[in-house]
Amino acid sequence: MGEKLTDLIILSTYLLLGMVAGIVGGLLGLGGGIIIVPSLLFLFMWQGLPADVLMHFAVATSLFTIVFTSVSSSYAHHKHKAVLWPQVFLLTPGIIAGAIFGAFIADCLSSDVLRRAFGIFEIFVACQIGLAVKPTIQRVLPGRKGMLFAGAGIGTLSTILGIGGGTITVPFLIWCQIDIRKAVATSSACGFPIALAGTLTMIFTGLDYSNLPENTIGYVYWPAAVAILFTSVLFAPVGAKLAHTMPVNSLKRVFAIVLACVGLRMLF
Repeated sequence: MGEKLTDLIILSTYLLLGMVAGIVGGLLGLGGGIIIVPSLLFLFMWQGLPADVLMHFAVATSLFTIVFTSVSSSYAHHKHKAVLWPQVFLLTPGIIAGAIFGAFIADCLSSDVLRRAFGIFEIFVACQIGLAVKPTIQRVLPGRKGMLFAGAGIGTLSTILGIGGGTITVPFLIWCQIDIRKAVATSSACGFPIALAGTLTMIFTGLDYSNLPENTIGYVYWPAAVAILFTSVLFAPVGAKLAHTMPVNSLKRVFAIVLACVGLRMLF
């Protein structure tokens, strides 16, 4: 009875996490990974998953959910003709190569190193949101080779951190004179190759781990992945609707403080 109750509490927490990630993502335009990864780290710690690869599970499971949410998001943007598909296709080869490379790097790093790296990233994003920092327009989009290298950098960092890459891709596109709406839409489409290549590679690299718990394939923990995916997809449109009725700028400042606290907690 006690074990069943614990399982029910854990499942409910996953569903709640997906709901929060979906609403915040739709409301503030942030990818779910920024919320899902640190939350899963603490949940997996509580569940007693192997301590030496806690962040690996959190990152891979987050990437799995982004595979599906990115499809939904990019399709919605595509209907409004906001996705710059030529730029997506130019970035994609580098993104895939970078995501695979990033997954192998993550596999070689300890959970503590990944945790601290994500903590620093959370604080960076908190400053970016809280201070409303926006990149200034500096140049036009690079050529094919430049886009290849840009995609590789985006894919590598995003996979190591378990995010869809929006906090990296959007500033890059704005820096290259792309309108903010089209930058966000194009970034959402780029999230699919990042997440798919990253997830598959982290499944592959995780298969060699000798102490995999039940309900996993590689580093992906399926109960969390499926539950979070279910509610995040359902509640993302709710967040998008709330964005038109709530004081988003004030909410961003509050959320920035929360992110900064989470980032500091992960660092220390």
